[in-house]
Amino acid sequence: MGIVWMVIVGFLIGLVARWIIPGAQSLGFILTTLLGIAGSFVAGYAGQMLGWYTQGQPASYIASVVGAAVLLFVVGKLKGA
Repeated sequence: MGIVWMVIVGFLIGLVARWIIPGAQSLGFILTTLLGIAGSFVAGYAGQMLGWYTQGQPASYIASVVGAAVLLFVVGKLKGA
């Protein structure tokens, strides 16, 4: 059940990141989900290792959105969009 929850939260975070970054991103459902999961993982791991927050705190969700937005920006630049 944990993996399913991670996919659902990752998709939602990916959608929020797409909403934050201006412009038209031509990403599908799967890439949006992977982007959200990757952003959540990277930002969550980095923030916890630096001692900024623990798992489940609201700051971890905000950091996840920021991480996904950064990844979206990088993907957009690599694709030339």
